Amino acid sequence: MAATCTYWISTALLSLLYLSSAALYVAKPAFVRQAQADLGYQAAHLVPVMIVVKVLGPLAILTRVSVPLSDLAYAGILYHLILSGIAHLGVRSVKGAIPAAVGLVLLAASFLMQNDARPMPSPYAPGEAFALFAIPSN
Repeated sequence: MAATCTYWISTALLSLLYLSSAALYVAKPAFVRQAQADLGYQAAHLVPVMIVVKVLGPLAILTRVSVPLSDLAYAGILYHLILSGIAHLGVRSVKGAIPAAVGLVLLAASFLMQNDARPMPSPYAPGEAFALFAIPSN
């Protein structure tokens, strides 16, 4: 029960983080372009792509229409959060890296608990809630 609650709470919060970010990209495109420029990126053409990705990633995880697609979404979000955190730390913006750090914690909790909460297991996630911490018996 605890694993299922952990999965759904972390997945919902991660999805909320990504969907609110996508909404910010739509509502304040000038702010987003300036924020990217402050990080050293001059790629305004990526904003529409990021909006789509920030909506489809959580949607793939929440709906889990396909386990491989869900696993791909987890991987994409992992890379995005790592690169986002590094970009903020690269310009010495520790405060800007906090959402990425929180996202990584939520992503890890969601990924590690998914097989306990979902009927179709992912071959990449552990089968039991704390399988990573289990002590093998002889």
